[in-house]
Amino acid sequence: MFAQPLWLLLLLVLPLLLRRHRRAGGQARLVLYMPDGGMLQGGQTWRVWLRRRLPAFRWLALAFLAVAMARPQRQWQEQIIQAEAVDIVLALDISPSMLSRDFEPDRLQVAKRVASEFVDKRPYDRIGLVAFSAEAFTQCPLTTDRRVVQQFLRDLQVGRLEDGTAIGMGLATAVNRLKDSASKSKVVILLTDGENNAGYISPRKAAEIARTLDVRVYTVGIGTNGIVMSPARRNPDGTYDYAPRQMEFDTGLLEEMASMTNGKFYRAWSATELEGIYAEIDQLEKTKIDVTTIRKTTDYFHWLIGAAVVLLLLEAVLRWGLLRSVTI
Repeated sequence: MFAQPLWLLLLLVLPLLLRRHRRAGGQARLVLYMPDGGMLQGGQTWRVWLRRRLPAFRWLALAFLAVAMARPQRQWQEQIIQAEAVDIVLALDISPSMLSRDFEPDRLQVAKRVASEFVDKRPYDRIGLVAFSAEAFTQCPLTTDRRVVQQFLRDLQVGRLEDGTAIGMGLATAVNRLKDSASKSKVVILLTDGENNAGYISPRKAAEIARTLDVRVYTVGIGTNGIVMSPARRNPDGTYDYAPRQMEFDTGLLEEMASMTNGKFYRAWSATELEGIYAEIDQLEKTKIDVTTIRKTTDYFHWLIGAAVVLLLLEAVLRWGLLRSVTI
């Protein structure tokens, strides 16, 4: 870019000046070249060829000076970001019922996709991942690498743990990942589609631990009530046979857990509603960011001036030295 681009209009004037100079110069000057033995042999020597092109040095220098007056420069911005990040652990139910097909293709795939989109919107936060069914385990510890978290989300599968739904174990494991966190805001987003029926830590006890450690818990109940195509039996090869099943669960426990930790309970009846839930949580748990922008400018006009000076000096040395002539 140019700081003073109007000076570039001089480039339009140069061709007119060059034309006028050629007309006036051809009528007013008579040049006598100094003797050169090569000229006596006939033909055009390299000195004659070069001397005819000497004016180009001067005109090219003037063009460089015109561009230099327009001040070519490069500008860029450097941002220094200071973020007060949020530590978030996603606790995801991977019990067989999460393969129910009231969501397309099933509850788990939709939950993984929406969670991955949520992670993508949190560039400054540390995010971890916990999976649970009858037991719970940490799939990914807290990290700022969103791609790692998203890869672990994609790798989650039903059948890695014993069948069942240990909501208390899932929450306790997630809270354990946050107990040493120095962040001012610590959050667990727990998603399940069933009632607690396994684990040696009750959901209420896990919620009490979360409250003691100042961890806010958002609970999400996913799935529709009624007759749903759901896994009925697991085959030896790890696949499942499906059958129509009556699906419903009491959300009172999830509401109580969220209330105990100053969080919030959500009910997701569809993929669209689940997306809206994560969008709302994203707004509730905003990361505080201070951005300092530093603008830098680098000028290049001095290079053009230097090139113009070199061309003028070279033209003078050639004209009055190697290619000197007598003008009458």
